[in-house]
Amino acid sequence: MDEINQIASDIRRYQENGMRLFTSSSFQTHSTVLLHIISRIDPTIPVFFLNTGFHFPETIQYKNEISQQFGLNTIDLRAATPKLMQVDDHGRFLFTSDPDYCCYLNKIQPLEPMLDTYDVWINGVRADQNANRATFKKEAPTAHRAVRYHPMLGWSGKMIYAYIREHQIPHHPLDAKGYTSIGCEPCTRKLSPEIMADERQARWYGMSKTECGLHTELIKK
Repeated sequence: MDEINQIASDIRRYQENGMRLFTSSSFQTHSTVLLHIISRIDPTIPVFFLNTGFHFPETIQYKNEISQQFGLNTIDLRAATPKLMQVDDHGRFLFTSDPDYCCYLNKIQPLEPMLDTYDVWINGVRADQNANRATFKKEAPTAHRAVRYHPMLGWSGKMIYAYIREHQIPHHPLDAKGYTSIGCEPCTRKLSPEIMADERQARWYGMSKTECGLHTELIKK
């Protein structure tokens, strides 16, 4: 595929210019395509998994399975704030009362040091996922040292799943149970097509929130 050759060319160009690369992954089924491509180009590129402590057990299982199968250099990142301290004044976990701050502690804050350590963040967002991501460009600056590189931006869901079938990549265990966008367990529900316009609405359902902040706060328009 021309798209895969282009990704390989881009990554090698970055590396030839002395730039250090990393990627991050939520280890959903659709995330595996970029991980598989990277594993065939350079499996030493770090893959950071933001381990919030609130993931489905199936996601941790899937992350370990895919990492081993692809030979990935997967590294867990965790919040500096202990889980038991992530509560509001009433003792409720922040995901119930302040999900933006919960995402900040568990996702944005742990990843920020990587953006000052590396030069390129390979990011698997696609334009067809929601209106916010449809505005992205192939490369974008961050508020830190690293630039964001979006090699999957022009890929469609059909292309993603055709690649998965071709390479016989296993699916996330929750796919078969009706989950299409899988994040932390308390903030994820099954997709209901009759009330949800896109797959991202299965996250933080009922709130004015469809992004954790990685693709809003950590990008400069």
